[in-house]
Amino acid sequence: MSRAAGSVAAGGASRVVVVGSGFAGLRLLRRLESLLPASAAELTVVSPVDHLLYTSLMPQVCASSVEPRHLAVATRGALRRTVLRLGRAVAVDTQARTVTVRGNDGTVDELGWDRLVLAPGSVTRTFDIPGVREHAIGLKNLAEAVHLRDHVLRQFERADATADDAGRRALCTFVIVGGGYTGTELAAQMTRFSRRAVANYSRVHAEGVRWVLVDHAPSLLHELAPSLGHRAAEVLTARGVELRLRTSVNEVTERTVRLGQGEHADQHETIDTHTVVWCAGVSPSPLMTNLGLPTTHGRLVVDDCFRVPEVEGLFALGDAAAVPDVTRAGAPAGQTAQHAVRQAVAAARNVAASLGHGTARPYRHRDLGFVVDLGGRDAVANPFGLTLHGLPAVVVTRAYHAYALNNGSNRARVLTDWALDLVIPHQIVQLGFDNGRQPTIDATEQTGIYAGAVSQLPGGGGGR
Repeated sequence: MSRAAGSVAAGGASRVVVVGSGFAGLRLLRRLESLLPASAAELTVVSPVDHLLYTSLMPQVCASSVEPRHLAVATRGALRRTVLRLGRAVAVDTQARTVTVRGNDGTVDELGWDRLVLAPGSVTRTFDIPGVREHAIGLKNLAEAVHLRDHVLRQFERADATADDAGRRALCTFVIVGGGYTGTELAAQMTRFSRRAVANYSRVHAEGVRWVLVDHAPSLLHELAPSLGHRAAEVLTARGVELRLRTSVNEVTERTVRLGQGEHADQHETIDTHTVVWCAGVSPSPLMTNLGLPTTHGRLVVDDCFRVPEVEGLFALGDAAAVPDVTRAGAPAGQTAQHAVRQAVAAARNVAASLGHGTARPYRHRDLGFVVDLGGRDAVANPFGLTLHGLPAVVVTRAYHAYALNNGSNRARVLTDWALDLVIPHQIVQLGFDNGRQPTIDATEQTGIYAGAVSQLPGGGGGR
């Protein structure tokens, strides 16, 4: 292990290390590059990938409406003078002011810092349900999205080759867990994709393909206005999706999923399926609970200027930080891309101010509303509190995503994908990158690397 010598960069410039290149981290760094003179700070970002993944359109990657690489905004292309360190931050020493980085090649290094900004994002929330980590498919990165698309096509191939009706039904049954934005969009997009795909198989028919959407809540999209959730439910039902609301998942196996009724604990339903897609929310990066600092529900406690009160020079934002939302009486801001992006601009201003450039100001959030693309001519949205559905919502949804991509090249490619999707049939082929092996959620997100990597805090740490 090599150790950084001191925390001051060459020439007396302060060393600013940012953990994470997602919505929060990349936007913050772009802003810092404009706020801080090159002589004032040496900027470094620690990330396991060299891009920001625009996760809001991941369901469309699964459904072949958008090419995977078009959602990847290159870090090196977006940043002019930030040094990229490929790897994951696994520990922070607040006394020595270092962050431990486990590189993608397995090497371990320590970086010194004057300012450390933690924006590592989140991981898939799996709870402690038997079989989820081993048998469910996640949807947090491009590898999982491409795998899911290939997996669905493999099930159709196997169903087309079998003469067993029961086996064919199980192969053509797909269960999505989570009725929030991702799960609802995925169910909507994949029903359209599967209808097109089965036209290539003589023994598999659209009416034999079964999509089931499971959620413990009484309605879909419960974060939005009830009318939008009801509209989304109508669209999914019209496409043949079976909704299992007020329903929990009790167990996932290689060939089944066992469901339970929330109001009737003794009632269970077992569905024969080879496919369970897990979209049941996110949890903060495990790094946060290893810091020895106060957290709430796994999110690092910060003030309204993103500062960690116990450690001078330590900031946090995004999914992994409990940033107070003054519009909700100080309750932690939501774990959404919109929050992360808008926090990044404010946090950059405050980090720069801590180095003597500008003035720090508390974060104030104004909700812009949310959009849910259901594919085709269907969408639901509530921009600035205005409830929309159908074609007007589609226009707003696509316009928002194009704007939020915030990169001209990626924006042009996605817009082209959408245009081509209207006039050219999809290529229904497997890419085969995973050789048919299903990546587990833990292996894909590498959550196990944080075990035992605990930082030290003078005088002990806070609790959860």
